[in-house]
Amino acid sequence: MVHHGDVLKLAICSPSSLTDAVVAVLVDDPSVTSLTVTRGTALRPLGDEISADVPRESANVLLHQLLDTGVQVEGSIHLDPAATWVSKSGFEAIEEAPGASPDAVVWAEVVQRAYDDSELTFTFQAFMIMATLIASIAIIVDSQILVIGAMVLGPEFGAIAALGIGLLRRRPALLRQATRSLVIGFGVAIGVTMLVTLTGRAVGWVEVSDLTQPRPLTAFIYTPDRWSIVVAVIAGVAGVLSLTSGKTTGLAGVFISVTTIPAAGNMALALAFGVWSEVAGSALQLGLNITGMALAGWATLWVQQTYWRRFNRRAHPRRRASDDPRTVRTV
Repeated sequence: MVHHGDVLKLAICSPSSLTDAVVAVLVDDPSVTSLTVTRGTALRPLGDEISADVPRESANVLLHQLLDTGVQVEGSIHLDPAATWVSKSGFEAIEEAPGASPDAVVWAEVVQRAYDDSELTFTFQAFMIMATLIASIAIIVDSQILVIGAMVLGPEFGAIAALGIGLLRRRPALLRQATRSLVIGFGVAIGVTMLVTLTGRAVGWVEVSDLTQPRPLTAFIYTPDRWSIVVAVIAGVAGVLSLTSGKTTGLAGVFISVTTIPAAGNMALALAFGVWSEVAGSALQLGLNITGMALAGWATLWVQQTYWRRFNRRAHPRRRASDDPRTVRTV
């Protein structure tokens, strides 16, 4: 049997004193297959290596049980998707596992990705600046193609999704990180774009008429309406589903749908020329999109969490229903 993405490869580096407890957890779970223990091979910490195959649907409860042993304090737990996997016993375990693999949410994976995607790094800020600059050029030449390019280039969706994840999973550190990245990221990008615009204005490349003249292809950027909220909500739901299922092909559509980066670019131009009506409209558009996506993402995650808790209780009635693994990282 060959499956793609249905199974996760579990690799554990365990101190010798905890190996028996870890193995007991794995042996007790009927969904675990290909269980292997190699003793005495780990050097840091001194201990053993354990590997197994786990259906994606069973990962949350199993991970919670493993964390209860404390193996993550000195050792480590790795979960990686198997691109191609052939196993009759494993296939039977997947068939017995509750729910469907594409719908399964591995919360530890989702939270870790949220931290990674929302971190304010040099690369994150650089992409924010470049996307905002392209958006401002798109507004000057009234080009929808450049607007789309700026939307796709912007890295802000990861931080916006992290807001919903932080709210649902009660991760104040994640909320602070995502908020900081969005505020500083957009602030610096708008500031740099405004300075570039002022330079262009000084040398005669850009005039106020480029901003105030009719722009039928890009006027939507600073004129939000009820459809702005509708699109933001749909994009938030689609984006979170893409992230939690690992089907990242849907993210490109999300990036093209929302008017965050273009609004920031228009705001920078309007600030440089003092066109305050467009500053206000762009700020409202930006706020509506971020708020709509964050709240829609939170609601989608809440539905997924509620849905999978039901399956976890059914599959493991004696185990705690919580699917919120406690990680070493302070969250």
